[in-house]
Amino acid sequence: MTTNTAPTYVAIMAGGVGSRFWPASRTNSPKQFHDMLGVGKSLIRLTYERFLRLCPSAHIFVVTNQIYKTLVREHLPELSENQILCEPSRNNTGPCIAYSAFKLHALDPNANMIVAPSDHIITDEKTFMETVRHGLAFTAKEDALVTLGIQPSRPDTGYGYIRFETTPVADRVYPVAQFTEKPDLERARSFLASGDYLWNAGIFIWRASSILNAFEQHATEIFQLLGAEPEVYNTPAEQAFIDREYPKTPSISVDFAIMEKAENVFVIPSDFGWSDLGTWASLHAESEKDDDRNVVQGKKVILEDVSNSLIRVHGDKIVVIKGLEDFIVVDEGDILVIFPKSKEQEIKQVTEEVRNRFGGEFV
Repeated sequence: MTTNTAPTYVAIMAGGVGSRFWPASRTNSPKQFHDMLGVGKSLIRLTYERFLRLCPSAHIFVVTNQIYKTLVREHLPELSENQILCEPSRNNTGPCIAYSAFKLHALDPNANMIVAPSDHIITDEKTFMETVRHGLAFTAKEDALVTLGIQPSRPDTGYGYIRFETTPVADRVYPVAQFTEKPDLERARSFLASGDYLWNAGIFIWRASSILNAFEQHATEIFQLLGAEPEVYNTPAEQAFIDREYPKTPSISVDFAIMEKAENVFVIPSDFGWSDLGTWASLHAESEKDDDRNVVQGKKVILEDVSNSLIRVHGDKIVVIKGLEDFIVVDEGDILVIFPKSKEQEIKQVTEEVRNRFGGEFV
């Protein structure tokens, strides 16, 4: 495999709300701006610092909702104004990725880019970087859309799956046969048993020109809207153009818009300690635990006969808990949530009841 000769850029997607992490994650301050791991750094900060190993800060861009621009500047003060792409509406990952590709292509027609979420955990960063560099070397010389697929460790129903062909086109690079949405448990078990399926991590590698060609062919409306005035990108006129045209784009994921339709889609099977950190239970699973399998984030917490639970408390509040198993306890000051871990999928529904009864400022 030749080394990557095309300049590397990174687009970090940071516009989501993360409603399943309520009450820590809220509309005005979503999870990517929180220290969810208790390490003293927010998830977006950890993501940014991870990619500094790959390219200079000047090549790292963040795509976010315009209401989070101040938060991005606060957490990543190294970024210039031009490195923060502000979406005026939430239209899913399709338009988000097209916007970043148009901008980077205007900046550098040879741009080789990684697209990654701002809120994922990667525990084996050395292997992650090696995998990403391997993908960049492939896309530098091939007109290819590459996604990283995670070797599944369990029949998880919360992830999308990728079925790949068994014959590689290059070292560790395989053609994608099919994308499958989140399956039921029985199908997930069959996927795992077959050995032909990977979790869809939502981390992509391609040249900006390659993904723009794919948008032109498979998502023409997005391409025409955001490509109507290519000369405005990286100029003072960009934001006004985006504010006018971006809300007109269809709300669609890049998987539906491009990846399920294009023929030049490939996957690199990967294993680098990945989690999308989508729920409190996933945070519990990925965090360091005490002898009773508890994850405790708090200064003054006393536990007695408590096991397999996540306790998160801000500030100096003293918390005493006795006789609890398999629970989530999250105290955000104005909101306290005590919830069975096995029923955490109901938390998203609870937020709607809170909104209706107490007002939108609490969600």
